[in-house]
Amino acid sequence: MNLNFNKNLAANYKSPSQIIRVLSEDWVSNQSYCPNCNAQPLAEFTNNQPVADFYCANCHEEYELKSKKAKLSNIINDGAYDTMIERINSDNNPSFFFLTYSQEYRVNNFLIIPKQFFQPDMIIKRKPLSVTAKRAGWVGCNIDLRKVPESGKVFLVKDQQVIPRNNVTEQFQKTLFLRQQSQQTRGWTLDIWQCIDKLDANFSLNQVYAFADLLKLKHPENNHIKDKIRQQLQVLRDKGIIEFVSRGHYRKLY
Repeated sequence: MNLNFNKNLAANYKSPSQIIRVLSEDWVSNQSYCPNCNAQPLAEFTNNQPVADFYCANCHEEYELKSKKAKLSNIINDGAYDTMIERINSDNNPSFFFLTYSQEYRVNNFLIIPKQFFQPDMIIKRKPLSVTAKRAGWVGCNIDLRKVPESGKVFLVKDQQVIPRNNVTEQFQKTLFLRQQSQQTRGWTLDIWQCIDKLDANFSLNQVYAFADLLKLKHPENNHIKDKIRQQLQVLRDKGIIEFVSRGHYRKLY
């Protein structure tokens, strides 16, 4: 995988946003592959798709690309709020590629967050544009990556080091079980997963119980929070995300 952009493609562009769009999309088209099935190359959608940029002709996975100079931050600027919410709630919502690049137009990090990790509460509505703006009243959004468990961040390139393709596909496919869950159940699984992310590799049931008050605030309709915690720990255990060590004790497998 060549991590350098083809800078010759930018010769006829002056706008920085247009330049990086052309360079990054070309790089993904020529250097990337489908993390789900390992097929290469990815195909590009025609312009003006509401969210997605690329798709895999083999498995039909769809991908949206977000590019940024320098470091990957936890908050990513995105487009129209209503469009994003509608798409992630649809049956064919895309997975998201996030790409960061250096001053020399070289890829620093390239990762994917599979679509099953996207929930409405990680899409933050921005203030409407002022009445004097060209698009007065338009409402954009930000994507809050802090709400994604670490296992949901699948790196193809990390700190300019290319990750073996088999490792990428294995990590991507390990969490596909989330797609079979209802949105409500998936929300609970991801909430418990985020709690576990805050704990050490070996942790106890009582440590997870310590998040009960926080979970109650998020799920006020549920009066059996501890039962739900145990249920979701069993789900994560059955799917190989954690393992049972002894009564009330677990170990992360990621």
